[in-house]
Amino acid sequence: MKYVDEYRDGALARSIAAAIAREVRPDRVYRLMEFCGGHTHAISRYGLEDLLPANVRLIHGPGCPVCVLPMARLDMAIACAGLPAVTLCAYGDLMRVPGSNGSSLLKAKAAGADIRMVYSTLDALRIAEAEPAREVVFFAVGFETTTPATALAVRAAERQALGNFSVLCNHVMTPPAMRAILDGGGEGDETPVLIEGFIGPAHVSTVIGVEPYRPFARDDGKPVVIAGFEPLDVAQAILMLVRQINDGRAEVENQYIRAVTPSGNARAQAEIAAVFETREAFEWRGLGSLPASALRLRPAFARYDAERRFGLAETPAADNPACECGAILRGAKTPRECRLFGTVCTPDTPMGSCMVSPEGACAARWTYGRFRDNAAAARRKEIA
Repeated sequence: MKYVDEYRDGALARSIAAAIAREVRPDRVYRLMEFCGGHTHAISRYGLEDLLPANVRLIHGPGCPVCVLPMARLDMAIACAGLPAVTLCAYGDLMRVPGSNGSSLLKAKAAGADIRMVYSTLDALRIAEAEPAREVVFFAVGFETTTPATALAVRAAERQALGNFSVLCNHVMTPPAMRAILDGGGEGDETPVLIEGFIGPAHVSTVIGVEPYRPFARDDGKPVVIAGFEPLDVAQAILMLVRQINDGRAEVENQYIRAVTPSGNARAQAEIAAVFETREAFEWRGLGSLPASALRLRPAFARYDAERRFGLAETPAADNPACECGAILRGAKTPRECRLFGTVCTPDTPMGSCMVSPEGACAARWTYGRFRDNAAAARRKEIA
C-alpha cells in the first residue's frame, strides 16, 4: 500500500472482520486493550467495534497523556503561571483541562496570567529569545513520543545560554502504566480489569521499539501487537491477537512495520537518556502513584527545571467525585457508564480530562460513538 486511503478501504476492512468472525471461538470472550489515544479515536471514528463479533471487546486504556495528568500537576502549572514575569507555554489540548476548584489554564489566562498556546517546543524557545525579560516555562506533557522534542529544546537552550527558559516536566512512560494495569493498580473503584492482549501504541513504539513489551508476553502471558493508526492497521492487529490467543501463544508482534523497528529510534533514545532521569514515583490520574513511571531533568540541567527553579510543589487535589475519568482510563468503565457523560459533561462543558483532550476516550465517544449509541437506542425502542 502506498496511499493513506488504501488503509481505509471498506471492502478490505469487511474482509478482515469476516476473518476475525471465522476465527473467534464462541465459547470465550476476547478482551483487548488499546493503549493509544490515536487507536481509540480510529476505533470510534471508523466504527470498528460494529464490525467485530460481540465476544471481541475493545477496552480503552490510559493512552492519552493529557488525560492521565493528575489535577495536582495542572494546579502546579497554573500556580507557576501566576508568578511574576512568568510566561507559561502549553499545548492547546491542555488549556481547558479542569483543575481544582473549577480552575483551568484558559481561566487563568482570562484572569490575567501570561499563558500562551504553542505548537512545539521551538515556539517556546523563540518566545524566550524574543522576550529576555520574561521567564518562559514550557509545560511539557506526553509519553515517549514527545519527550525527545523536549530534550532537544533543553539542549538548544543550553547552547544558546538562554537563562530565561525552563521546563515543567510531566513526561511519562508507557510500559509502567501497562504493568500497573496488569497488576490491578488504580484508585477509587478497584474493579478488576480482565485483559487478554494489548494493541500496542504506534507513535510511542517508533521511539522505544519492540523490546520493552517483551516482559508482558514472556512473564504475564499477554500478547502484544503494535499497530498503526489506520482502521485496517487496527483491524489486522485484532486478528493477529485473536490468532495468538487461540493458539495459546503470547508474543510481541509488529503490525506497524512501516514505521516501527525492533530497536526503535536510537537517536531519540540517546537524547532522552542524556537530558532526563527516571523519577522514583509519579502520580497518574486513575492509576495512582506508579514507581519509575515518569521523567525529570538530570541535575546537570537543573537550571532548566521549573520545579527546582521556582520551588514548585504538588498540593494534593481530588478529582470531581462524579467524574469517572480515572476508571475509564484504566479500562474499568466505559464513557457511557459515567453519569455525567453527555449531560453536564460535553466538549463545551468538560468535567474531566477525558472529554477535553482530542485523544480522550470520552471525546472519541462523544464525537463518533454517541450517534451509533443513539441509533441503537432508537432501534431498541422500535422493537419494544
